[in-house]
Amino acid sequence: MRRGTVLRALGAATAAVAVTGGVLLLGDGGDAGTPGRGDDLPPATTTVVRTDLVQSKTVDGRLDFAQRRPVKSAVEGTVTVAAVEGRTLTRGQALYELNDKPVTLLYGPVPMFREMKPGDRGSDVLQLERNLRDLGYGTGLYVDVWYGKDTEAAVKRWQKSLNRDTTGRVGRGDVVFQPGPVKVVSADAALADQVGSDGPVLTVASTRPVVRARLDQTDGPLTSSGTGVEVTLPSGRTVAGKVAGTVRPEESGSGGAGAEEGITVEVVLEGGAKAASGEDPKSPASVKFVSEAREGVLAVPVEAVVALRGENGGYGLQIVRGTTSKMVRVETGMTADGQIEVSGPDLREGLKVGVAAS
Repeated sequence: MRRGTVLRALGAATAAVAVTGGVLLLGDGGDAGTPGRGDDLPPATTTVVRTDLVQSKTVDGRLDFAQRRPVKSAVEGTVTVAAVEGRTLTRGQALYELNDKPVTLLYGPVPMFREMKPGDRGSDVLQLERNLRDLGYGTGLYVDVWYGKDTEAAVKRWQKSLNRDTTGRVGRGDVVFQPGPVKVVSADAALADQVGSDGPVLTVASTRPVVRARLDQTDGPLTSSGTGVEVTLPSGRTVAGKVAGTVRPEESGSGGAGAEEGITVEVVLEGGAKAASGEDPKSPASVKFVSEAREGVLAVPVEAVVALRGENGGYGLQIVRGTTSKMVRVETGMTADGQIEVSGPDLREGLKVGVAAS
């Protein structure tokens, strides 16, 4: 809650309460600094404390992996080996098999948009050659943008290792390029399923664990990239994290009615994959979003603050010393968990102040 909101709330509250029976006491702005008599003592007292105030909101979340995206078949065929959910795959491994031939994962940002063959030129060729080199088939291969005889020879050696026909060409349905290692989130096509061109076969994500959580539309400030959070994992362990950004409803995996309501945020965990190791992704986690924090401030219960009347107005605290009291003017700040930040030249930690009787 912002300071202006706090002050308006305090003002509205004090307008409706009586001198002795309400939550907030009403004072006279002209009396600030004037000692009170014994019969002016408040019905109860509290102590000014130095503490940390934190405004937060806790919502349910679930473990997932970043950057979910579907993998679609580039050609028609029959799934002869389905993808394995939960498996992590790296360069050179098969995502699945179509028509008894592996569809291989290779690294790179350029999607497989054509058959590559001798005489071709482009960034996709360069990408292919880098993968052939890193997989150990680069003997005599000059890595550039040209699909030459050396590229064809390297492709044949690679095809032979996969039990493919050694054509020296790479078809659109032979490989899938991804930015790096992937986690198989779901197998969208089962064994023996017929898949058409551009039909979904599996869903993958990066290997970086994240927690996804749903916030209300009014919680926009909490969705800012870099917002600090505290995540309680299914095991009960607590780890720190930061908001990486928002994701579209279809990326969140929630679906169903109301999927458009609210804002889904993706939280990255400090410690990366180790932070989520051994956790059950099917069990809920909780995410505590910290919207504002004030460290080492003086604070009192909200009901100790007095709304001062008179032309000067403002807010004060009734300082109690033995059988006497004095009203002092204070500046108010952030509120959290029933406490409010106060400051002023007459304040210090440990002072007793008046408060309405509970």
